[in-house]
This record gives sequence, structure tokens and C-alpha cells, in this order.
Amino acid sequence: MSTVIEQPVEARLVAAAPRMPNIPATLHYDRDDPFAVRMTFPAPATLEGVDVCWTFARELLAAGLLGPEGHGDVRVRPYGYDRTVLEFHAPEGTAVVHVRSGEVRRFLEATSELVPTGLEHLQLRLDHELAELMRDA
Repeated sequence: MSTVIEQPVEARLVAAAPRMPNIPATLHYDRDDPFAVRMTFPAPATLEGVDVCWTFARELLAAGLLGPEGHGDVRVRPYGYDRTVLEFHAPEGTAVVHVRSGEVRRFLEATSELVPTGLEHLQLRLDHELAELMRDA
């Protein structure tokens, strides 16, 4: 059984320019980091011309489907019938993207099959990680 889930999604960048094209993005979940999800944007879709990856809580993404969530660098909220807004705040500025809520739900369902919500702590290998830290000390 795979320990990683990757799902391509279509994101629409909200900007001053009318009708920005959809940009590809990938939602990523790894059982070895059970509390987190990543959203990656490829180099051609970014101002810097390099891949950009944001890491945030799986719980934040799930809660953001139901109502506004987040107070830090990543904020998530529902928008209309089947859109979810993700805001990414950085010193350089803010990027706001819309993603289909159905795609987000499918992704979260797949992550929950891999690691059920509420049981993430069972995936942590704290003894192993502590042993690794002590070995290097």
C-alpha cells in the first residue's frame, strides 16, 4: 500500500487581470507526516519561476471546506456552491486561488483512508526519531 497520495487539481488564481487561466497544482499527503498536506505550484505558474510548495495542516484544509479557517500564512474558506478559496500569505504578497471543493473532498477522503482523521498520532515514530537524534548527539 502506498504511503503517499498526490492529486493534481486545477487552481484559478484570483488577480486584477480578468479571467486568469487555470494553473496546475498538486495536493500531496505523506503518511510519514500525517498532520500535514502540501500544495505545490509548478515553476511556470509562479512569479519567481521556481516550484512553490506550501505546507499546512490537513485539519485546516478540511475545516476550510465548511467555514473560514486560518489566521496565519495559509487561510481556507468556502466560496459559492463548489469552490474553496486558499490564501497564501508571504512577505512578498498574497496569492489567492480557487479550487473545486469536490477535488479537495476527494483528496481528503483518500488521505483519511490512508490515515484516519484523529488517528494521525499512531503514525508518528517518536521512539525512532528520538533514537536518531540521540545517535547524532
